[in-house]
Amino acid sequence: MILLAAISSVAQLGLSGCGIYRFTDAAVPDSIKTVKVNFIENKASYINPQLSPRLTDKVRQKILAQTRLTQTNNEADWEISGAITQYSFSTSAIAGQQSANNRLSVSLQLSVYDRKANETRKVDVSRSFEFKGSLSVQAAEDALGEEMIRTLADDIFNKVFSNW
Repeated sequence: MILLAAISSVAQLGLSGCGIYRFTDAAVPDSIKTVKVNFIENKASYINPQLSPRLTDKVRQKILAQTRLTQTNNEADWEISGAITQYSFSTSAIAGQQSANNRLSVSLQLSVYDRKANETRKVDVSRSFEFKGSLSVQAAEDALGEEMIRTLADDIFNKVFSNW
């Protein structure tokens, strides 16, 4: 019993002494209370019309679920903005002179403005998704949809909240 109390005290001291809130690998300085996630624009040459709204919504949901931050549409302590800069398809494997596998590559450029420190940090996120060469672009997008949104939102969250 005494050992458990000692471990608990040490853990609380370690967390409160660092000045950073941690929850599922999210690091947010104590001074940061609010966040604003602007719409992630799609500036790629090929535009999937569902990607921007779904990804923006998923990032907002993830921040609400995994941090103590309050989201706002007004001035926030942190303001996250970004754009999809690449959304392209390529062949990744050939078998019998035909495409056996294809790859969808997605890249984003984000900026995180810290209003309290008056500084902006740039964040790049890139991810590739493999799919069968027999699928059309539309069928591949449908098949990859949920995985792509979840994975990109996770990558964005990890880059934004793990690098401060």
